[in-house]
Amino acid sequence: MTENASAAEPLAADSAIAVVGMSGRFPGAPDLDTYWRNLLGGLCSVTDFTEEELIADGADPQEVRGRDYVPAKGRLAEADRFDAELFGFNRTEAAALDPQHRLLLETAWSALENAGRNPRGGPARTGVYVGGGVTEHMLAAQTDPGLAATIGALQVRILTDREFLAPWISYRLGLEGPSLTVQTACSTSLTAVHLAVQSLLLGECDTALAGGVAVDTVHKKGYVHHQGGIFSPDGRCRPFEERAGGTVPGNGVGVVVLRRLSDALADGDPVRAVIRGSAVTNDGATKVGFTAPGVDQQTAAIVEAWAAAGLDPADAQYLEAHGTATALGDRIEAAAASAAFKGALGTGRIGIGSVKSNIGHLDAAAGVAALIKSVLMLEHATLVPNADAGRPHPELGFEDSPFHLIERAASWPEPGSGPRRAGVSSVGIGGTNVHVVLEQAPPRGGAGAPDGPEVLLLSARTRRDLDALAGRLAEALRAPDAPSLTDTAYTLRVGRAPMAVRGYVRAVDRAEAAELLAGLAAGGAPAAGGPDALGEAWLAGEPVPEAVEGGGRRTALPSYPFAGESHGAYRLAPVAQAGEQAEAGGPTADLEQEIRALIAGALGLADADDPEMTYFAAGGDSLTAVHLVGCLRDEYGLDVPITLFLEQLTLHEMARQIMAVRDGDDSLDALLAEFEAE
Repeated sequence: MTENASAAEPLAADSAIAVVGMSGRFPGAPDLDTYWRNLLGGLCSVTDFTEEELIADGADPQEVRGRDYVPAKGRLAEADRFDAELFGFNRTEAAALDPQHRLLLETAWSALENAGRNPRGGPARTGVYVGGGVTEHMLAAQTDPGLAATIGALQVRILTDREFLAPWISYRLGLEGPSLTVQTACSTSLTAVHLAVQSLLLGECDTALAGGVAVDTVHKKGYVHHQGGIFSPDGRCRPFEERAGGTVPGNGVGVVVLRRLSDALADGDPVRAVIRGSAVTNDGATKVGFTAPGVDQQTAAIVEAWAAAGLDPADAQYLEAHGTATALGDRIEAAAASAAFKGALGTGRIGIGSVKSNIGHLDAAAGVAALIKSVLMLEHATLVPNADAGRPHPELGFEDSPFHLIERAASWPEPGSGPRRAGVSSVGIGGTNVHVVLEQAPPRGGAGAPDGPEVLLLSARTRRDLDALAGRLAEALRAPDAPSLTDTAYTLRVGRAPMAVRGYVRAVDRAEAAELLAGLAAGGAPAAGGPDALGEAWLAGEPVPEAVEGGGRRTALPSYPFAGESHGAYRLAPVAQAGEQAEAGGPTADLEQEIRALIAGALGLADADDPEMTYFAAGGDSLTAVHLVGCLRDEYGLDVPITLFLEQLTLHEMARQIMAVRDGDDSLDALLAEFEAE
């Protein structure tokens, strides 16, 4: 350990940031447990499509059959599904909402749950720092006149533009800290992590969500390889290898929950790893072109991050590199990293790898995918290989460098000089370089409370979701490293959002709890294990205490089993086709019926015939009201005051009051006067 490192150790809790929760979905991995198994096995999760699959999913047959078309991608399965009702979106809004927004909302929810935090009652002063890429859905939706006519052009933009990724999370989860959408191209999500770290250290927030998403399309799609371009000719990404020929596009989403280490330790949070330092630089004009990387400022980002940690880069045992497998990119990154880690030159003792070999290049989500991989390696004390790892490229000079390419999974022993440490790098087109210094989590202080009779409280939006949640929890409690029953019960009380459909089990140990939960998952009684006063109060919807005598600690448990339906995604289509679609959904002859249909369309209702349905119960809000007022004026010449939409009127009553505007009925004036008086 260096002299600087020794001096910095006592201050770590004051200047370091804890990773207390994580969630992600990546190619071949709907959750992080699967992600880890894939990484450990050195699997490549890039999908190879058949010509029939691509054409059936809407790809251009002429392009697919072209000589240079590569039918491969790191595809994210079921990226069009969304639990819209859980997040308060009606069907029209959910269909318009960009898949990136949908995925980030669910992933942010799961990350908070993984940290043992109630995603609807999140800690005060929680910041959000996320970013995403350009999507086909966004481009198609914002150029669809039919959609704009249905819900309004402003609403389309708010539901699809990536600049609203962070605000939607803050709004739907009630998070009141800073909310920033970050954009630095391929380094977006790791830059978001850096900004979240700085915000925590400055005291701007006490908890932060950070990460990114990249779903350019939910449809099966390959790419066209151009000689000398950045994409691989064979659909495989082999960073730093002699077979390297370029990168492969991929889709995914990841979010981490961060807190100051001192706060996390004081609150007994489940610390998964520690961020000791981070830094961001830009190449400026010191490179051959705008899209090209540069050596000097990549080196500077690494050196500055380790300096911020009070450490020397030579203290690392592993570097998770950007690693695009392009000839220029890999050569420059290897040179920059060798210069930064010069204290270990010629030793070859620092492992190097890139998760792009496993899942492809996730663009705005690439950095957080790499960060999560590195946290998992620290947790499991295991170094994982590049997928289908081969020999290093001879031009990179690894034989005289600090690095060796990880070719197979290997144990990662704790070095005698201190804890396990790793660096994570990310580089964006345009020159923004980011580096984060990671360290293994400190031992969790104190033993968890001993097992004893405990009541596990569960809730979900539907019975189906409750059954799925019970099944997941049963499986988790059977695992060799399962948390204590006391910690499990405590986390379920303080770290989950109470919902309408409820169940509970009362058990004396984990084995009994798992058995009872499995019975509940199979459709058993919601009070499996016999009646209990606390459980019965829970079923009745009564308030229950967050903690009971004996305490408990937050621990990582299975997150909510989102089971939303497919809401599809918009695709770019000829203007004429979009016009035909709009015409096909045109109004009927009866004006009042037309008005009800207009309101129903804006609210995502199949129809507006329910005489008891009110505007607000159907999901109406002030923004939708602004849109409807504009439509009524532009399409029917009706100047309807927006205050009409503030009353608890049924949709039928609302349509009649709007008709009264056309007929000059004084009753509307009286109603509006009553509004003003109130």
